[in-house]
This record gives sequence, C-alpha cells and structure tokens, in this order.
Amino acid sequence: MSLELQVGIIVGYLVLALAIGLVAYRVTERTAEDFYLASRTVGTVVLLFTTFATLLSAFTFFAGPNVAYRNGPEYVLVMGLMDGIIFAILWYVIGYKQWLLGKRYDYVTLGEMLGDRFGSRRLRGLVAGVSLLWLFPYVMLQQVGAGTALEALTDGAVSYGLGAGLITLFMILYVVVAGFRGIAWTDTLQGAFMLGATWVAALWVLVAAGGLAEVTAALQSSPAGEEFFALGSDFYTPQWMLSTAIVIGFGVAMFPQVNQRFFVAGSKTVLKRSFALWPVLCVALFLPAFMLGVWAQGLGLEMGDSGNILPVILGEYTPLWFAALVIAGAMAAMMSSSDSMLLSGSSYFTRDIYRPFVDSTLSARREDLLARVGVVVFAVATFVASLYNPATLFEIGEAAFSGFAQLALPVLVALYWRGTTRAGITAGIVGSQLFYLSSLFTPVPGTYAGWSAGLVGMLLGLALTVAVSWLTAPAADERRAIYFDELSAD
Repeated sequence: MSLELQVGIIVGYLVLALAIGLVAYRVTERTAEDFYLASRTVGTVVLLFTTFATLLSAFTFFAGPNVAYRNGPEYVLVMGLMDGIIFAILWYVIGYKQWLLGKRYDYVTLGEMLGDRFGSRRLRGLVAGVSLLWLFPYVMLQQVGAGTALEALTDGAVSYGLGAGLITLFMILYVVVAGFRGIAWTDTLQGAFMLGATWVAALWVLVAAGGLAEVTAALQSSPAGEEFFALGSDFYTPQWMLSTAIVIGFGVAMFPQVNQRFFVAGSKTVLKRSFALWPVLCVALFLPAFMLGVWAQGLGLEMGDSGNILPVILGEYTPLWFAALVIAGAMAAMMSSSDSMLLSGSSYFTRDIYRPFVDSTLSARREDLLARVGVVVFAVATFVASLYNPATLFEIGEAAFSGFAQLALPVLVALYWRGTTRAGITAGIVGSQLFYLSSLFTPVPGTYAGWSAGLVGMLLGLALTVAVSWLTAPAADERRAIYFDELSAD
C-alpha cells in the first residue's frame, strides 16, 4: 500500500469527525452552557461513550500495550478491572452528587461548585490553576502519541513533528466548531469503532500468528515467558498495582473533561445506567489492547525507534490498510481526548480565572468567543511543548493522573462532611499538590515502602483537609448548607 493511501485513510477518518462537528455546530446555541455542557441533555449511550472515548487516549493505545509488552499481562487487572470498578464507584459517590448540585445551581465547573460553597474566588482559581497545570502535559501526551504513531506507521516518511501537528490542527478546528455536543456525538462513533477495531485487530493477529495455542506456546518459550505466566513480579508488586489503580481511578474522576461529564446527564436514570456499564466497557477494551502488547513479546517483535509496540505488531500481522485504519481510529480517539480536554480547560480558564479575577461582567456571547480563542492558544502551546518530547508516554500519563488524584479526597470530604472549612480544603489541596510536585523533582527511592508518591500525597491531602477543618472555624461567607439541602433528582 502506498504512503499516500495510508495517510489518506487517516486524514479521511479525521475529516469524517470534523464533518460531524459541523453538523453539531448548526444546532449549538451561542451560549457558554450549551458550548460546554450541551445544555445538560445528554442520554445514556452518548454519556457512556463520550466518557469512554474521552479516556481512550495515547495512554490507552500506546503506553498501556508498551507496559504489558515489557512487564506482562497484569496491567489488564490494574487498568481494566480494578480501575474500572474504582471509577464506577466514584462516578456514583462524587458524580451523582455533583449532578444534583449542578442541576440545582447551574454549575459548569468543579471550581464553581467549590467556590460557591466556600465563598472563595481564590479557591475557585486554585482548583482551576491546579487542573490546568496537570491538563497541559496530558494534552501534550496525545500529540506525542499521534506523532510517534504516524512516524512508525509510515516508516519515517511522516515525521514526528508533522504527525503531532496534524492532530493539533484537527482538534483545534473541531473544538472551536463543535463544542460539547459535537464532541459527544463524535465520541460515540469513535468509542464504538475503537472497541470493535481493537477486538478485530486482536483476533486478526491471533489468526495470522497461528492461533491462540501457537501464540501462547511462543510466549512460554520466550525469555520473558516464565515471568509473564506468573502473577506478580518485581514490577507488579501489590503496592504498585494498588497504588496505580487507586491513583488512576481517583485521578480520572478529577480530570476536567471527565468531571464536567458529571454535570451533563439528562436524568438520574442516565447516570445510573452509565456507571453500571462502565467496568464492562473498560475490561472489553483493555483486554485486547494490552494482550497485543503481551503477544508481541512472545512473537519476538522489537519495539523499534518509535517506542510503541502497537504499530509494530499491527504492521507485522495485519494488512497495511487495516493497520492504518486502526491507527487512524487511535488518533481519532486521541483527538477525542484532546478536544474534550481543550474544551474543559477553556471553561476552567474563562469561568474560574478570567471571569472572577478579570471581568465579572463577562457576557455569555463574549465568554463563548473567549472560550474558542482559549482552545487555540492552549493547543498551540502544548504542541510546541510536545516537539521536545521530554518523557515517555507512561511517565507523562502517570504524572497527570497522580496530579489530578490529589484533588479527589478534599473534594469528597467537602461533598459529604458539613464540617469542612475553607481553610481545611485549601490546606488539603495545596499540601498534597506541593508534596506530589516535590516528589517528581526530588524522588527518594524506598521512602514509601513501595507505595507511590501519588497515593501518599492523596492521604496527606485527606489528613490536612480533616485536621485543619477540625481546628478552624468556617468563614463568615461560607454556604455550609447548600451541599446538604434537599436536592431533587426530578
């Protein structure tokens, strides 16, 4: 297959997504709430798949199979089973209450919800600032993934920078045009496509390699076979597996693009169906995706210069047109993550930083325009940073998950404990963030007995929130009752 046809398949898929965005643009109102939340009218299928597709990032399609390739299949347990269950629980415990509060008070962002309860624009700005800090590297991760995938698929004919630039251009066009409604519609298409394509890819590789028995035998006889068939290893320690699953599950709940989806459901029934089906979708996707990485180890494939195993095994065992189609879908999935991140990041900036600190009289139409400009600026900045590719996909993703996870327990305490004070939640957020940031730059091996710095930071945030709240009085302008007033689901 010619290079032109491979690139044509990828570009064609992205153009299809853009076309859906144009249709959505025609029915989107020029208001911030409709641009950000589709006026809170999303149904079960769209909510489930837009959340699903939003998390189908470069971490899923490249970092995850890479970890399984190097270290074995236990990563399916961490990301597929444990993390799926943890997030489903949090979707109910945090997400349902956020939905009730958003329905009552018209909140659009997490910062609005907390700032209103604690009577503090500084807390609102703090939450937005922390979220934007960790959102930046995760958007960059999608651009890094797209660049390396295209470079590997085309044997270097499409450079890393050109690949990263391609997805950046498309996601800017898409977000500026489509808003949340278009993103949600396209996410539904992309989530369903990638779920099906990943299973077809796994089955295709199995058939081409001689069947499951042949691939299993090859893995057993490989240098990594003994370790891969034994549960646990020096890498997959109980502490590491639990730390990773907990931090990622709680981190996902605080990702702006995921957290805002807690506000968009059209009804209580939509929410309940969505979080009940979530663990099933996680296992259904991660099992074939990560097993492709495991099988590549047994089949003796080398990762190569790209640093990603998925394009290698697809290129080896499937036709080039199919490999290009899967990579196109993976890039579209990365775009579905990036566009949601850009949209949410824009809302955090306009509503939680610009409006309270710069222009409190900001009109809805002007906010809508500012949001679209913010998308362009943020996307270009992350693209420039991605050209330096400072770390592996796994390292970038893990840092972002852990950074967001530091917000989760202070927020959870505030939602369910009336005694939480402004000083308490501020101390919990600031203390845990400073601890985790310091761990990234001054790591001390063995300090936490195998438990990750992200998990230790979460526990520190919980302790600070409770202790400082216990020792301080609520501020005069706190609205302590609003989280506990009768909230109707009707």
